[in-house]
Amino acid sequence: MKRLFQILAFALSLTVIGEEVWAKCNAKFLNPISEVCWDCIFPISIGAIRVLGSRPDTSNPSLPVCICPGVPPRIGLAIGLWEPARLTDVANEAGCFVNMGFEADLGLFSVGKSSVTSSGGDATGSKWQVHYYYYPLISWLGTVVDGLCLENTTFDVAYISEFDPLWQDPELNNIVNPEAILFANPVALAACAADCVRSSSGGLPLDQLFWCNGCQGSLYPITGDSNAHYGGVQASETVTAKMIARQHRLGLARNTSSSSQALCTPDIAPIIKKSQYRLQLTRPRAVTSGRYACGPLGSSTQMIDSMREYPYKGESFGWLMWRKRNCCAL
Repeated sequence: MKRLFQILAFALSLTVIGEEVWAKCNAKFLNPISEVCWDCIFPISIGAIRVLGSRPDTSNPSLPVCICPGVPPRIGLAIGLWEPARLTDVANEAGCFVNMGFEADLGLFSVGKSSVTSSGGDATGSKWQVHYYYYPLISWLGTVVDGLCLENTTFDVAYISEFDPLWQDPELNNIVNPEAILFANPVALAACAADCVRSSSGGLPLDQLFWCNGCQGSLYPITGDSNAHYGGVQASETVTAKMIARQHRLGLARNTSSSSQALCTPDIAPIIKKSQYRLQLTRPRAVTSGRYACGPLGSSTQMIDSMREYPYKGESFGWLMWRKRNCCAL
């Protein structure tokens, strides 16, 4: 009988291990209608006048009329709104496309996995893989504003971290972000407390503190590392913010808000403008309503992380990036 129990216990352990391996990638295709917080499109403004919405907003052009260069010049209305523009998978293993609903075998690149390191028994950091998508959802639906305001890009996978050796190594990444060395000190980190308070208390993050990610600490190094891991939602938000900052440095993300130039053509911005972004959690369970559904970069995640990380079926995460757009609409 004892021998039988040993065999059953061993078989059960194999079953559990098998389920863990099978369920690491909790991939499910994102429903663009029911799993998107459409209230996050607000506020909408014309010039400096807020028409709809009460969420915090960036500054808007003072005049409702705008002119874009051309022959002849284009005259229109200065519209401001928040648009769902980008999507990220923050995966706990290579090849997990958590928002797309599938898992891919990347062969030799599959060595990259997330991990939580510990010191003295306490979790201190984690490492993730990220996939970054162009996701111009409003353009697909053809709503809200005309073609002059809509992004012309189509859905595309713009970045896969498994193919980028710089994403895996903070020291190599200094090639892209050499200024990271300047902010690796207690004084620079202490300044991030002000960014945390501002972004979590009904305001927008401080663009002047571009090296900070609010309550999540520093944006540097801009790799797949969350240096202070205290939950999967928090860690994945940190890594998503780093990915956005990385796209700015590579010239793949632009300044789309506030300035008069951005009304006609988005500005090249190698330094991230944090105030023009909000993040909505999509996986493992989407946040689709409420004040904290799409928090500013660096805001505390404690209001949304309950019941959204659970063993075996909720350990990879997805985020939808909402971006402020000021444009000159005909």
